[in-house]
Amino acid sequence: MAVAFALAIIAFLYASVGHGGATGYIAIFALANYSATLIKPLALILNIAVASVGCWNFLRAGHFPEPKFAALYGLSIPAAFIGGSLNLPGLWFEKIVGVILLLSGLCLVEKPKDPINLQHVQVPLLFLAGGLLGLLAGFTGTGGGIFLTPLLLFTRWCNTRGAAAVSVLFVLLNSLAGFAGLLLSKPTAAAELLRGPMLLWLPVVFISGAIGSRLGSSYLPVKWIRYALALVLAIAGCKLLGIHWYS
Repeated sequence: MAVAFALAIIAFLYASVGHGGATGYIAIFALANYSATLIKPLALILNIAVASVGCWNFLRAGHFPEPKFAALYGLSIPAAFIGGSLNLPGLWFEKIVGVILLLSGLCLVEKPKDPINLQHVQVPLLFLAGGLLGLLAGFTGTGGGIFLTPLLLFTRWCNTRGAAAVSVLFVLLNSLAGFAGLLLSKPTAAAELLRGPMLLWLPVVFISGAIGSRLGSSYLPVKWIRYALALVLAIAGCKLLGIHWYS
């Protein structure tokens, strides 16, 4: 029950800012001493559940910006596949990314309001950004929302809720692609993941994610959403830096 409660908190927090919660789930499963071979697939399934209901709430509320932002998804899925297969010098790379996420969270705390004027962005740039972030998502084993949302906010391409709407769909598509790869490579193992505790965890995170995304999409003040996002980025940054705040 303790694991289910912790997963519910993470799902609520991440869903409120348009994310799925993968980095938080990974931390919880590591604390609970789950096998390394199970942690990422389990987190991926929960990520899909939370991102699905997050898409429903943020998109239904009309927060997706101009249609051209769909260009972000063009290269993200194939790039995520490539990123997962790359053998980069992970230690220093993850440290750099972790520092960037922590600094991004700090900037959000210092600037808790939406900008007055948004910047125009060209479709080719969105297409390229989606590919690069998809590559990064595949390499780090996340849905990519922790990278996309800060980019959209700091470039002033979107307001806070618009960035959440764009990011939650990005997370869902990349997570579905990753799970499809899992089913293709290990169909029996994937089926095993949907038994036992997962039968409890799935409805728990789905309900928590539904509540969090509903509040984030319609009721929470922008300042609160930005503070929640700063906390999410801090959790992800600490994980990449190897700071075991959950020990």
